[in-house]
Amino acid sequence: MTQVLFKNRHPDRIATLEEYRAGGGYDALTAVLGKYPRSKVQQLALDAVLLGRGGAGFPAGKKWMTVAETAPFPRYMVCNADEMEPGTFKDRVLIHTDPHQIIEGMVIVGYSVMAERGIIFIRASYENAARILEREIERATTAGFLGDNILGSGFSMKISVHRSAGRYICGENTAQINAIQGKRANPIQPPPYATEKGLWNLPTVTHNVETLACVPHIIRNGPEWFKSLAAVPTAAGTKLYCVSGPVQHPGCFELPMGTRLSDIIEKHAGGMRTGYTYKTCLPGGASTRFLPRSLYDIEMDFDTMKKAGHRLGTGSIIVFDEKTCLVGATLNMMEFFARESCGWCTPCREGLPCMRDILARIEAGDGKPEDIPLLRQMSKYVWNSYCALAPGAASPVESLLTYFEDEVQEHIHQHQCPFSSKG
Repeated sequence: MTQVLFKNRHPDRIATLEEYRAGGGYDALTAVLGKYPRSKVQQLALDAVLLGRGGAGFPAGKKWMTVAETAPFPRYMVCNADEMEPGTFKDRVLIHTDPHQIIEGMVIVGYSVMAERGIIFIRASYENAARILEREIERATTAGFLGDNILGSGFSMKISVHRSAGRYICGENTAQINAIQGKRANPIQPPPYATEKGLWNLPTVTHNVETLACVPHIIRNGPEWFKSLAAVPTAAGTKLYCVSGPVQHPGCFELPMGTRLSDIIEKHAGGMRTGYTYKTCLPGGASTRFLPRSLYDIEMDFDTMKKAGHRLGTGSIIVFDEKTCLVGATLNMMEFFARESCGWCTPCREGLPCMRDILARIEAGDGKPEDIPLLRQMSKYVWNSYCALAPGAASPVESLLTYFEDEVQEHIHQHQCPFSSKG
């Protein structure tokens, strides 16, 4: 299995700068700086079909192209390492594996948009990862890959690490921009987009950790090579898939984009633990929809998932077994989302606690038949929210009612959780 992002992965330590350079690290930066027009760098990413790995799946090269030649300076490059989506831990693993991929990717993207200031926005609980990044940024600067006049190219870029104040909403692109500026982390409804007016009303490009780590490999090996890594012709590159739940080997695996869900769970995560049977999963973190058993063999890429009416999201698979109460599991996620709402808009501020309370009643055995159509109505209502937090939060609820309504009905008719009665 080809390992690109995890090529230098060790079980007990982080790859050194020397190891990264021995494998071709910073060769892409050396080739690009002062030699490629920024339009060529952008086109390489576009030709490679590099889609954002943070969940949105937007073409990275197209995002860079939206920074106008005539845009004002300074311009900013933000690496989103907030990663507070429940069930998602790929970015943390990547930082602890080979952080210089991220640093090199940031500088290359910075060059492509002429951004001389880079910021890594990282969640407060990732203190070890933050310290790793600060240490390796210093080493990259000493080696001449960061700072003033990098490699004599005339291009300068400095990167700093910004620790989050600690809210899930800070992972939303525009809320993150407010958070970095010291403002309340409320989302901003575009237009203008961040690439036009972001940090301090200046052009700002934001990317996920995994997306940035792909960039040096694309520059060094070419778009066709990157596309050849995928398991399906409609996808490109490898993907970091997280697997959690009652499997033999939970963890983070680098696999071809489009690897089948069943292969990820059975071959790479070792299958279900003894005594457990697969029931369903959330394929891309807590803000995606439960998958029906009929999609157990689905190809895990953006296009295939979209055609099936689902989202790949972060590619972080949360597995549930037949012994697990999905009403209780969905309630647990709704507790998180309701708590993490920034409160800026009514559908999210009022709708999510309402849905949480209905689920809590059903789980406690106090549910009524009319609660099911009410939950469906609320799931549609929260789509009127200001940002994607509330629609994402509603995804497990909506899919619970679509694929596992019988389980909800059992709670209501038995006036208790049927799983607790099974003891």
